[in-house]
Amino acid sequence: MSDESLPPGTDSDVYKTLLESTKAIPWRIDWESMTFSYIGPQIEQLLGWEQGSWVGINDWVERMHPDDRDYVVNFCVSQSKAGVDHEADYRALTKDGDYVWIRDVVHVVRKNGEVEALVGFMFDISERKKTEEHLVRLQKQLEAFSYQDGLTGIANRRMFDTVLEREWTCAQETGQPLSLIMLDIDYFKQYNDHYGHIKGDEALRTVAKTLSQAANNPRDFIARIGGEEFVWLLPDMTQDKARLVAEKCMQLVRQRQIAHERSEVSPLLTLSLGVGTVVPAPDELAVSFIEKVDGLLYHVKRNGRMRAEYGEF
Repeated sequence: MSDESLPPGTDSDVYKTLLESTKAIPWRIDWESMTFSYIGPQIEQLLGWEQGSWVGINDWVERMHPDDRDYVVNFCVSQSKAGVDHEADYRALTKDGDYVWIRDVVHVVRKNGEVEALVGFMFDISERKKTEEHLVRLQKQLEAFSYQDGLTGIANRRMFDTVLEREWTCAQETGQPLSLIMLDIDYFKQYNDHYGHIKGDEALRTVAKTLSQAANNPRDFIARIGGEEFVWLLPDMTQDKARLVAEKCMQLVRQRQIAHERSEVSPLLTLSLGVGTVVPAPDELAVSFIEKVDGLLYHVKRNGRMRAEYGEF
């Protein structure tokens, strides 16, 4: 580092010792030649590249992760030309072929209104980035859990409300039918009372898994919205096709042969279903459709259970 780049009245040896005793890596680039007039020896310990191998700006660019390179270089050059101090985070290549997260803090030195040099410090922020990435993963997990039914692993009521809003709007815009199945496990309170809640939880998980296996289309959506109540949203599905899905649900659950000695309709665990189909009008509310399908389910439960009731609205 030349004496001209040092603060007035500062002994160069002392100043250099102070710089090189920090974990931050000091550096200086001459703007006109785009060459390093100085870089701290700490760079070798951090990245493995010898201090003397940092000659020009290309050494900095080429030792940067390809995915970071264009943005960081363009950002730093534009800010430097404008005379604006700035910071940039990127992954720097080590001599061993690994990458280390770096934060470059850059100060633009001007002389007579023109950019003369760039001086700054490189900081190793790898641990900080690991912490940030861990927090992002945790946030995504928490978000996923908030939309997931803890017992069965399928979606919960909150997720159903979100998906319903999206599919309802889509059906209004496209004029395509939207079908909904609301279903209950018949006499599930008696099942819990007789077999116990552990067995009851197992039955709920089995039903959820069985219903999921009946899905045919990527947009089919199933959720648990109450104790023994499930909903199945079927976008772009006519009533005839929804009827087939409902019958398949009942058949698959019967095939599970889950004993239910306290049921009043069958010695095996069974389902009651309300199945509705609608092409929603532009001003129609989804909640009214939900209430109508729920009414179909209620009618089934009041009149024999173990079957489905269908309606077009």
